[in-house]
Amino acid sequence: MTGLRQVFVQFLVLGLTSFGGPVAHLGYFHERFVQRERWITAEAYADLVGLCQLLPGPSSSQVGMGLGLIRAGWLGGLAAWAGFTLPSAVLMVLAASLLSAYPTWIEGGWVHGLMVAAVAVVAQAVLGLQRKLAPDRRRASVMVAAAVLVLFVPRVWAQLLALLFGGLVGLCVLTPPELELSAPERLVVPLRRSVAVVLLGVAVLLLVALPWMTAEARPLLLQQLSGFLRTGALVFGGGHVVLPLLEQALVPNGWIDLQRFLAGYGAAQALPGPMFSFAAFLGFDLQPGLQGIAGSAMALLTLFLPSFLLIGGLLPLWSDLGRLAPMRRALLGINASVVGILLAALFQPVWQAGIRGGAEFGLALVAFVLLVSWRQPAWLVVLFCAGVGGLTLA
Repeated sequence: MTGLRQVFVQFLVLGLTSFGGPVAHLGYFHERFVQRERWITAEAYADLVGLCQLLPGPSSSQVGMGLGLIRAGWLGGLAAWAGFTLPSAVLMVLAASLLSAYPTWIEGGWVHGLMVAAVAVVAQAVLGLQRKLAPDRRRASVMVAAAVLVLFVPRVWAQLLALLFGGLVGLCVLTPPELELSAPERLVVPLRRSVAVVLLGVAVLLLVALPWMTAEARPLLLQQLSGFLRTGALVFGGGHVVLPLLEQALVPNGWIDLQRFLAGYGAAQALPGPMFSFAAFLGFDLQPGLQGIAGSAMALLTLFLPSFLLIGGLLPLWSDLGRLAPMRRALLGINASVVGILLAALFQPVWQAGIRGGAEFGLALVAFVLLVSWRQPAWLVVLFCAGVGGLTLA
């Protein structure tokens, strides 16, 4: 138990202090667990990050789960996830409960300021991901094709089709850089391969069952949870991509108002920890459906479930899977499509909901320059936009 407590406490401290998004989280993990605590070698950490970059889900949270799993088994993976996620999840529940208790607050200018901040944050994410995942002509073309498809066909299945299109293009025409493979012994995972295979089997069963769970004849609660499950299984490219997938799963069905959805997303930018904690906000007050703390917990657990199954199932097998060149080629195209999906979300719903006129556009420009040129932390820019919005956008 001492090992589990140590894992939980270490990640709880990081959950309280890790501002800056997934890339910053990986830096915090490296400083603490590679350099300071020496839980893992630098080579093994690089292998772990490489695996998580290939998987759908929140890469920084998956790295945390992997570190906990390596340190203290599968319970250690759960302890790492719980410690890292708990602070932001609690704050998201508090934000949702305040908006539910005082619904008129959502009409204030500060909430619209949060929506304007979301425009700048998503634009920064698109720019950063494009530079990393779609820097050349072929991948930029895949990015634009995915964005056009999603904008012309605003359905969840169109996003899945865009990912499949990107994977096919990557498999056929893209060439990945040579991968420097690490020695298998660098990652020592205290999890039997038989258990890993079972976890992968459960993940496959859930994916196969998704169409059945989503059908209108199913109970409302199951339909809503399937939206979180589908999002958790399809989010490539980092936490910001959770926005378009969850918006398509929840808003068109009338389960949550778009203004409230974007206000919660804006608030999530100001918090430490994983962006996926946004699910706790959404699960608190869907109309009808998930409600209260139980609803928040169910939404949060369902969104993270594919990540835990995949990291637990693939980490013990990674030394073999990392040699598969077709997988790496397909991921190049999938990642370019991810940028296109987020680019489409920048226009609809983020831009259309947040920019109503010149004042909002000017505030978004200031926020974007603060993020990109002045390199100010996202949480500080979000608070700035909320304050300016409260004074000028009411």
